[in-house]
Amino acid sequence: MSLGRSSVFPDRVPTIRELLAGGGRSFSFEFFPPKTDEGERLLWRAVRELEGLRPTFVSVTYGAGGGTRDRTVGLVERIALETTLTPVAHFTAVNHSVRELRHLIGRFAGAGVRNILAVRGDPPGDPMGEWVRHPEGVLYAEDLVRLIRQSGDFCVGVAAFPYKHPRSATIEEDTEYFVRKCRAGADYAITQMFFQAEDYLRLRDRVTARGGDVPIIPGIMPVTQISTIARSEQLSGAPFPPEVAARFEAVAHDPAAVRRLGVEHAAELCRRLLEEGAPGIHFITFNKSSATREVYERLEPWTAAGRAAPISA
Repeated sequence: MSLGRSSVFPDRVPTIRELLAGGGRSFSFEFFPPKTDEGERLLWRAVRELEGLRPTFVSVTYGAGGGTRDRTVGLVERIALETTLTPVAHFTAVNHSVRELRHLIGRFAGAGVRNILAVRGDPPGDPMGEWVRHPEGVLYAEDLVRLIRQSGDFCVGVAAFPYKHPRSATIEEDTEYFVRKCRAGADYAITQMFFQAEDYLRLRDRVTARGGDVPIIPGIMPVTQISTIARSEQLSGAPFPPEVAARFEAVAHDPAAVRRLGVEHAAELCRRLLEEGAPGIHFITFNKSSATREVYERLEPWTAAGRAAPISA
């Protein structure tokens, strides 16, 4: 059943919370703000190609240290105003006062953006460097969640870490931080990328055991090049599973075989997650559509009938 804007939510863009509550599966895509004109062209080509799949939503990230904040805000506004897509804006606390954060929230509201993903963010220049709070800012992601929820009718997502956040001393501590974000008002979560279903299932079990009940959407990135493995470790802060790495190392001499294996592995992982009851899949695209489309096309019948509401303009 369609839950598009023209039927259930005739006067406004629906929130991710409302779409997930409809009982369908969410399929979404993540983009990052380009730094060059050519990158901008490639991004919009990917956006238009993936728009045809009618995803539940698309999200737009910040660069390390929030360095692409202005580009992110501009891109989110353009997606909201010029496409049929529902954008989710990544939103960080790095180097910004509460006053500045409220101003940015107002810009999103002005463009009709009601869905925000609240993440504390990494220090500029060195993601693992010392995190210094802005003297007039907020300290934790849970504080950012409260700020957004107090600022208007927004749906707020947060990040979840199947392994654990690199700054958390233990998995137990990381789980506690996650539950605190949920209790602060988070409506759902998207995980950092991972490559084994068990990592997600253990996360879900830990959160449930602590009383957390928000939907947790798996974040999946197809490995299309051997270099992607090292990049995933850098971005996620989690080790790449040795048994999965061994499968790729066996075909490392053949780039085409690596890509084929990457698509098949991602499809296998997504199917397992959906069979285990995951509320959907969030694809990390790196602004490219081809591998993501191939994985998506292998996920019937979920993509054909189980997807949460397609969004119409």
